Amino acid sequence: MLDSCKLKTACNLPFIYNKKINTAGTSNADVPLADPGMYQLDITLRRGQSLAARDRGGTSDPYVKFKIGRKEVFRSKIIHKNLNPVWEEKACILVDHLREPLYIKVFDYDFGLQDDFMGSAFLDLTQLELNRPTDVTLTLKDPHYPDHDLGIILLSVVLTPKEGESRDVTMLMRKSWKRSSKELSENEVVGSYFSVKSFFWRFQTQSLRLSDLHRKSHLWRGIVSITLIEGRDLKAMDSNGLSDPYVKFRLGHQKYKSKIMPKTLNPQWREQFDFHLYEERGGIIDITAWDKDAGKRDDFIGRCQVDLSALSREQTHKLELQLEEGEGHLVLLVTLTASATVSISDLSVNSLEDQKEREEILKRYGPLRVFHNLKDVGFLQVKVIRAEGLMAADVTGKSDPFCVVELNNDRLLTHTVYKNLNPEWNKVFTFNIKDIHSVLEVTVYDEDRDRSADFLGKVAIPLLSIQNGEQKAYVLKNKQLTGPTKGVIYLEIDVIFNAVKASLRTLIPKEQKYIEEENRLSKQLLLRNFIRMKRCIMVLVNAAYYVNSCFDWDSPPRSLAAFVVMEDMLEDEEEEDDKDDKDSEKKGFINKIYAIQEVCVSVQNILDEVASFGERIKNTFNWTVPFLSWLAIVALCVFTVILYFIPLRYIVLVWGINKFTKKLRSPYAIDNNELLDFLSRVPSDVQVVQYQELKPDPSHSPYKRKKNNLG
Repeated sequence: MLDSCKLKTACNLPFIYNKKINTAGTSNADVPLADPGMYQLDITLRRGQSLAARDRGGTSDPYVKFKIGRKEVFRSKIIHKNLNPVWEEKACILVDHLREPLYIKVFDYDFGLQDDFMGSAFLDLTQLELNRPTDVTLTLKDPHYPDHDLGIILLSVVLTPKEGESRDVTMLMRKSWKRSSKELSENEVVGSYFSVKSFFWRFQTQSLRLSDLHRKSHLWRGIVSITLIEGRDLKAMDSNGLSDPYVKFRLGHQKYKSKIMPKTLNPQWREQFDFHLYEERGGIIDITAWDKDAGKRDDFIGRCQVDLSALSREQTHKLELQLEEGEGHLVLLVTLTASATVSISDLSVNSLEDQKEREEILKRYGPLRVFHNLKDVGFLQVKVIRAEGLMAADVTGKSDPFCVVELNNDRLLTHTVYKNLNPEWNKVFTFNIKDIHSVLEVTVYDEDRDRSADFLGKVAIPLLSIQNGEQKAYVLKNKQLTGPTKGVIYLEIDVIFNAVKASLRTLIPKEQKYIEEENRLSKQLLLRNFIRMKRCIMVLVNAAYYVNSCFDWDSPPRSLAAFVVMEDMLEDEEEEDDKDDKDSEKKGFINKIYAIQEVCVSVQNILDEVASFGERIKNTFNWTVPFLSWLAIVALCVFTVILYFIPLRYIVLVWGINKFTKKLRSPYAIDNNELLDFLSRVPSDVQVVQYQELKPDPSHSPYKRKKNNLG
């Protein structure tokens, strides 16, 4: 059924009324029709006054979200520790109709936790005068506590009709927008009813959803590569005159947290990660340094910012940043590069089906381009076709599903299909592959206006397990990927990569996902890791029995080996204890609970790491990933041939010279171990279960049931 709303031109013509046409053949008189064109809404976010305090110190770190039609269209920067923030930020938003109000929500930023709600308000766009700047004061309210005073937000807005530009946008998006026959027939009915071609174009523009007009906001225009080198002369926050510093980075909605460096004021991190650059003019990276405190709130050391618009592209910049509101410096390497090949389109626009584009892609990753841009390993195309039998997340028995496609830190979204358990997206996503051992994750969510999206299901697909050009039905799994949930999703995936580049990239550190949730203490997870650890130990015990049977030896060697290992561990613990200063202050009961919980989480993670290490070694020899097993065999054969011609002492000499001179040749190089990097690509037993493909039940398909009913 066609939506209808007020029709108001730039010349303030009177409303045009007509009967509303629907598929049932009924009509409603005197319904105003759609806007003839689009509007441009220019917003200047001025400041906030007397905002609510959400942090323990009686302050907040506020930022503002703007939403229209359930979609976020703008997010402000964060103002730290201020209840009267001044933003003075401008945003330009395209609005395809005035029916939906502009929602303004204020949040308090909490790194690693869910941001605290500070109030909301809305602006009725139909009350704005065209082409006239308007100052707006909005009172923030909490729907659950309407009597609470949460402060005010001050804006300046200008609403301008953009009729001419809306046609250009329509022509541009028609290349990648495929309408259903139902929508076309309704447009034709409206066009013939008025007998005006221009209105037909305007109504087509009206039918484009705002989320599609802002689709390019999901696509990044560049990559910001950041290497956190070190800190110098940081502020001492602990009683021993030292700190346990770590650093948080934020660019828009993207976050990264460095590892913790214990007991130092001059930490050496040597960590590298990438952010996506969404804005042409750059952006500002917010950087904060913190001191880790077990059982207490972490202490703030200082903050600084990096203005990316001031940095030249395709060049590495070494930055020494003075920490504000604190002491010391941070040393970074920042590089801005052009965007990788990422895109979103309809099925009608398919790179691999175009013979010319396919040949160019095959040539780009052919054997003659082995040493050209080693970071560009391959090309991935994902067709998200449809889903069937999804879980009902709304009280109406329906869902508003949309799909998120992730490859490492690259993240793209489909549009939302409203009120449907069997949505059809028919979208094509393309990615650059930086590591052939990456895992493609496709997650289906239910969109909610005032809450975070509800999880409906997820699949994880290793790139090396993909069969090109085959449309498959993947059974959706739960969040932990350990069992099925309701529904299946239909995907068609193609992977093209250079095997030599992929092999070389296997021997460098694996890219870390900076949007992963922090590990929490779980009794079930702790027990599972203990069982995995026990299984690995039993493998070693059985190996010891095997050696014992070969040499006709008794069990003392096994006991002696275990005793030596435990002795080494105890010596390490004693050295750490000697370095710790004794604290005479008594901790409170709550702090002790937090400290015990943190120790349990550490034990849980250590068990997971040790068990995963043993399982990866086993899976290498079990040919769980044939590519990696073949790579290990080829590497051993090459090493054997080299040993045949070159004495071992010369090889050790060259290796030692390389290791000792690495810091001299490249002072900011990130340390790595090639063998550990190789093993990090081999899946553990837990990951093997997570990546295992479940077989769909044909009887659950609604299309199958329809055919059976017709039969």
